[in-house]
Amino acid sequence: MIAPIVQMSNIGSQLTEALAGLDRTEELMNMTAEEDDVQRKIEIDKIEGDITFRDVSFHYEEGKEVLHNINFEAPSGSVTALVGSSGSGKSTIAGLAATFLNPSSGIVTIDNQDLSQVKLNCYRQHLGVVLQDEFLFEGTIRENILFPRPNATEEELQHAVKSAYVNEFTDRFDDGLETLIGERGVKLSGGQRQRLAIARAILANPKIIILDEATSNLDTESEGLIQKSLSELTKNRTTLVIAHRLSTIKRADQILVIESGRIVERGTHDELIDKQGRYYDLYTYQAKI
Repeated sequence: MIAPIVQMSNIGSQLTEALAGLDRTEELMNMTAEEDDVQRKIEIDKIEGDITFRDVSFHYEEGKEVLHNINFEAPSGSVTALVGSSGSGKSTIAGLAATFLNPSSGIVTIDNQDLSQVKLNCYRQHLGVVLQDEFLFEGTIRENILFPRPNATEEELQHAVKSAYVNEFTDRFDDGLETLIGERGVKLSGGQRQRLAIARAILANPKIIILDEATSNLDTESEGLIQKSLSELTKNRTTLVIAHRLSTIKRADQILVIESGRIVERGTHDELIDKQGRYYDLYTYQAKI
């Protein structure tokens, strides 16, 4: 008698949890899809990649702005680096450029079109994002790289693999690209996961790339290989780079120093070093470390 009674009580708690999950799932399913935004009517057939921020301000909470009148241009094919202390607003700027957020005031444009009115699908198919902690799913290395373009040819796949130096470690695996990597890529090291994410971005062949801390928390050897991968990825693409490691952005076409939601300095690496301002302080501090 005792065992069935205990079992019944367990079923009761499981049922309660399941009903709570069902309510949450229903809530999510009933949300309006981003693509259904009636304001987004503009379709762009071919994107050049010119991104412009004009007097852009943004707040998550009313009355608490995190960005204040941001103005800059990221021309097609250029590399723009965003640097600054944690919480300064770098990731928010990247989120606005990726259409994950919309400005509270001001305007973000792509090829002189208001990004808040451009259809998400036609913009995001030209967008690649490489994050600090890229999401990999359970399956083979090949399946993870092919995720953005399942119908890619073997030649295109191999080009992405070699460009991101993925073959540097897959050649040592018995199963090569068919190696199972486990949930979230647990069987790979941090540097290997990052190179796999870059290979995925190269295969997607986007016109605009956003790199958010793509080289943080890596050993020196992995960082060196990933730097080579990133130089291949950013060729002829408009690139926004967020980096705490300032050694990774020396070759950027322009560097924007963000502090408290404002651009306090801008220029190339050499120009900002000569100014001996905020960027100089950050760079020399890291060099000492």
